[in-house]
Amino acid sequence: MSIVHQLDQIAINVKSHRLLNRLLKENPILEELMRNSRNETEALIGVRNWVMEELRQKPKAFQFYRQGGEAVSTDQLDWPDLAAIRILDYIDYAGHEYEDLNLHGEVAVSNPIKMIWLAVNYGTGGAKPFFFEDMLELFRQYRGERERQIPSRKQVEAWMERFPSGLDPRIVKLREENRDRIIRVIIKQVEKGLVKSDQFKFQAGLSDEQKYLQVLDWWSDPRFHLKFAVRTPELLNEMLGYSLDPDTMKVLYDAYQAGIPFFVNPYYLSLLHVRVPYFAIGADLAIRDYIVYSRQLVDEFGNISAWEKEDVVRPGKPNAAGWLLPSYHNVHRRYPEVAILIPDTAGRTCGGLCASCQRMFDFQNGNLYFDQEKLRPGEKWDEKLERLMSYFENDSQLRDILITGGDALMSSDQALEQLFDSVYAMAKRKREANRKRKDGEKYAEIVRVRLGTRLPIYLPQRITSKLVAILAEFKRKASAVGVQQFVIQSHFESPMEVTPEANESIQKLLSAGWTITNQLVFTTAASRRGHASKLRQVLNAIGVLSYYTFTVKGYMENNHSFAVNARSVQEQKEEKVIGQIPEKYYDTIRNLPMDAENMVDKISQLQEQANLPFLATDRNVLNLPGVGKSMTFRVIGITRYGRRILQFEHDSTRKHSPIIHKMGKVIIIESKSIKEYLDQLEGMGEMVSEYEGLYGYSIGETEMRMPIYEYPAYDFRPTEEMTNLELG
Repeated sequence: MSIVHQLDQIAINVKSHRLLNRLLKENPILEELMRNSRNETEALIGVRNWVMEELRQKPKAFQFYRQGGEAVSTDQLDWPDLAAIRILDYIDYAGHEYEDLNLHGEVAVSNPIKMIWLAVNYGTGGAKPFFFEDMLELFRQYRGERERQIPSRKQVEAWMERFPSGLDPRIVKLREENRDRIIRVIIKQVEKGLVKSDQFKFQAGLSDEQKYLQVLDWWSDPRFHLKFAVRTPELLNEMLGYSLDPDTMKVLYDAYQAGIPFFVNPYYLSLLHVRVPYFAIGADLAIRDYIVYSRQLVDEFGNISAWEKEDVVRPGKPNAAGWLLPSYHNVHRRYPEVAILIPDTAGRTCGGLCASCQRMFDFQNGNLYFDQEKLRPGEKWDEKLERLMSYFENDSQLRDILITGGDALMSSDQALEQLFDSVYAMAKRKREANRKRKDGEKYAEIVRVRLGTRLPIYLPQRITSKLVAILAEFKRKASAVGVQQFVIQSHFESPMEVTPEANESIQKLLSAGWTITNQLVFTTAASRRGHASKLRQVLNAIGVLSYYTFTVKGYMENNHSFAVNARSVQEQKEEKVIGQIPEKYYDTIRNLPMDAENMVDKISQLQEQANLPFLATDRNVLNLPGVGKSMTFRVIGITRYGRRILQFEHDSTRKHSPIIHKMGKVIIIESKSIKEYLDQLEGMGEMVSEYEGLYGYSIGETEMRMPIYEYPAYDFRPTEEMTNLELG
């Protein structure tokens, strides 16, 4: 007996029966079709004919169903039309089997009409209540009982006001209390010799107050925070005033035993509430979920699969995107125009470990860790760095280098200067080599250099005057050899992370003439109504532009943090839209990086001119497990557990490896149902009624990239030939 047949024999539970009865009562035609069909095929045909007859009367909707979104946008379709398209897609893909990597490769089968038919006639099919919740909402939308309600700007701004920023004087005062509590714990550690350091130690005879003032002075030193970073659950709880409950501590102990690294520096830990203020209840949840591990992560650690397939590289073989790489763990590449460089320095580590880290696979395999001594560059790094730069220099398409990790700014000043010198020399050689090439045969020259860092958030003390001078000097030199865009990509997750210290670090970086952009990971806590919009607003106020809003990557290990893609589309359509920039201001925003030192004033002026509460310069996307980023999808299936099956297309707005034409569309099975997601939000204190319409967002469309993020044009015609590519 096949697995599918076995699942068909499973009886549905009492709650599923009750939801099924409600579904049939609300939809008499559906009930008639289910009861009168002799088998699943007749049921499929009956529902298809019923829905198709009505859809044919809607030309735009019918065209979208047949051809996708090439000519028709979802904004042109009625809410019931989207439901009809989803029902027909469910039927078109009925019986398809998919590898569910949330369940380590188990087979998932989508056949919702069959599951309803089995439940009606035999009480079997194994469908869970979450499945029937989704079906109820689907047919309510189809009948027109659910409408797409776009909230007003006033409503969105009211949601935004729920989330204070870390610049709020009341929050600043609370953080000072947290800092003082943590300092008292650190004093005990030093006194007991639990942390040994020649630099951070007390002289004999100091009073308690003098010791406090000494540690308070150390607080401004980034090395102090790395030295006294929390590495055990016990110390984490002690620094949080023993406020973690026993269940949470059990998860943390299990995480420690499983080998999941703990690394939370004192500064970042001081951002968590222990004494929760009435005006900011739940405001720190997005931060807390970055520190406190989930049960799902602990259970999956050791069996985590790489989400991005191109991260798995065999020596001498192309990665999943078809690129041949010069190093197994130093260069990552998806696109023709950009590649990531991860140096063999302290840049391979971070100022703390994010629980939903996209590179947890590498922590699991030991490629990333927090041993500062082991991360000192070896003697062979000089030679290796030159070989890596040669790869960029001799590639026909690469024009953008993203130095990340880990965290680019975890590298020492000396290591960064070495990196910058190598990048400068490479960009210069690449430009000079083009003089010998004919127009149409010239290689792409380096026009953009980016640094990926979370240190303005995790460890703002690292942004020193010397670092700023290094950044400014590199910009001066590199500008002379054709580099035009200098970008620091930060990763603020919450407006509560925008502290006075973080703001100061951002102003220093802006003074070096670098543009600062932000990538938000759209975790469950960060996906609450108004949260992402408030973050955009607060970041704009300190001179930071939003770049990406990422759906959480990964399989079941990130289940706790995963916000369903429907919510990302809803946020895009219902909240971010109030910051949409009119086209007449595109030239203004395109030129913002030309005056990065005055970014705060420039952003403020543009907001005032366009009457915008923030600048919606980011795109809501998902990093596909195939190649590239996209939010262009259709829900084509649903599992017995109510987890949706999405079919993604690649982002048509950017250049890809030609391998995408062989890959075709990408299938993703979400790790939780919409009902589970809403229940989780309710547990965070959210009113589920405010998310009405969420079930209806079953089709996504990738937004256009803002002009500020386009590559500058060359004054020559580069070659279309792609080097370092092997498609097989």
